[in-house]
Amino acid sequence: MAKIGFIGLGIMGAHMARNLIKGGHSLVVNGKFPVPEDLAKTTTVVADSTAVAQASDIVVVMVPDTPDVANVLFADDGVAKGLSKGKLVIDMSSISPLDTQNFAKQINELGCDYLDAPVSGGEIGARDATLTIMVGGPEKAFDLAKPLFELMGKNISLIGENGAGQTCKVANQIIVALNIEAVAEALLFAARSGADPERVRKALMGGFASSRILEVHGERMTKRTFNPGFRIELHQKDLNLALDGARKLGIALPHTASAQQLFSVCAANGGKAWDHSAMVRALEIMANFEVAQAPAAEQKAA
Repeated sequence: MAKIGFIGLGIMGAHMARNLIKGGHSLVVNGKFPVPEDLAKTTTVVADSTAVAQASDIVVVMVPDTPDVANVLFADDGVAKGLSKGKLVIDMSSISPLDTQNFAKQINELGCDYLDAPVSGGEIGARDATLTIMVGGPEKAFDLAKPLFELMGKNISLIGENGAGQTCKVANQIIVALNIEAVAEALLFAARSGADPERVRKALMGGFASSRILEVHGERMTKRTFNPGFRIELHQKDLNLALDGARKLGIALPHTASAQQLFSVCAANGGKAWDHSAMVRALEIMANFEVAQAPAAEQKAA
């Protein structure tokens, strides 16, 4: 089994690391970052990211944003300082495709391969090892990493060269955001019209409007469970990548921009750490009505 370094044991990363351990791999982690108690007992904790790279054949990075990846890789105590020829770096964060290409070039110059392999599926997918994994990089490196990916996810695709995985993830985040907006608008319309939004949601699950977003995030909207599986501030980051890329490409993404504005309403109202399903709160604020609020007829009867 490979000796794996894992950097970034947050909401999703911790579950991904546990699944690699369940698959029989030994993990080395960076003690400078928080290490969950159970993982502290089942991994080797070392001083910094350089030490992680020195002790590992493959280094997995799962941190929030582009600057975080740059720091993990290229700081004075970063991964790059600990790499030797033939090792593999896998970045599973969701970051800029253009910066990813630059990171890959720098790692390649050290005689190592680089894969960008962002994921979709949230905390549930990370916990249940059902993540969708979108990969950019050389096929030989993908073939080496695929057994690891199969311990963390189900839908695993090599999209193209370095940066292609991140491009696919940005496209994914556009679709997810617009689906959340659609579900939120539909449930708000139903609730404000006097229908039970949860009954409406369940009815729609049997028709053409059915989706994973309606199933999981729609239920969060009706039950008001906005503890983060994926934080609004992280989805804002991803949509910023989409909108910045669109400007550079000279294309318009009008509904992506509107979804970003709704996330901004949530953030302005203290919700940057809410789950992204809480986009519905922005619509509720504008409507002065909550999806889970009792229909008007019931309020009058009470």
